[in-house]
Amino acid sequence: MPEVFREGPYRFFFYSNENDEPPHVHVRTENRFAKFWLDPIKLEYSHKMRPFEIREARSTIEKRRIEIITAWNAFFGA
Repeated sequence: MPEVFREGPYRFFFYSNENDEPPHVHVRTENRFAKFWLDPIKLEYSHKMRPFEIREARSTIEKRRIEIITAWNAFFGA
């Protein structure tokens, strides 16, 4: 599970077997998690994440979107 980065209590990462899907990133904090599509940025699903956590994660993704997409392309060879 390639980690892209950590920011605050959140870990942003990919699952290595998801290269058949469009670029996206998973976000986890404790036992709560979410998945966001990157183009456009959109919440795919969340599990137990509080609304403020989803907003914080989305804000981080918006600020670091290019970095995340670059990591996706480097890992999956796009």
